Amino acid sequence: MANYRKGRINDEVKKELSQILREVKDPRLTDAFISITAVEVTGDLKFAKVYYSAMMGDKKEVAKGLKSSAGYIRREIARRLNLRMTPEFSFYEDHSIEHGAHISKLLNGIEITPEETEGEDND
Repeated sequence: MANYRKGRINDEVKKELSQILREVKDPRLTDAFISITAVEVTGDLKFAKVYYSAMMGDKKEVAKGLKSSAGYIRREIARRLNLRMTPEFSFYEDHSIEHGAHISKLLNGIEITPEETEGEDND
């Protein structure tokens, strides 16, 4: 039961964070096209790890922008979600989207010729 609740809280925080980040006025964040990939809230709701991916912008500047906006984000989460305690956010860059795009690009670059497929049938 507790895991189900924790999962729901993670999902709700992720959804609200995505919305809040669109409203943040920091130019380091508005121009970066940030996507929240995952949120992990601790069981006591004191801390939350937020995994994000930024499609554009300087990675270091995006990280600084998120860190400087953490107080505003926390206040907004407290206002929007009825949680016993509002967690402190730590932001971590998630490279999985970039990694997936790179793998996709590599796979799209592979050309299989008819001779190669015929050679596999003979084994």
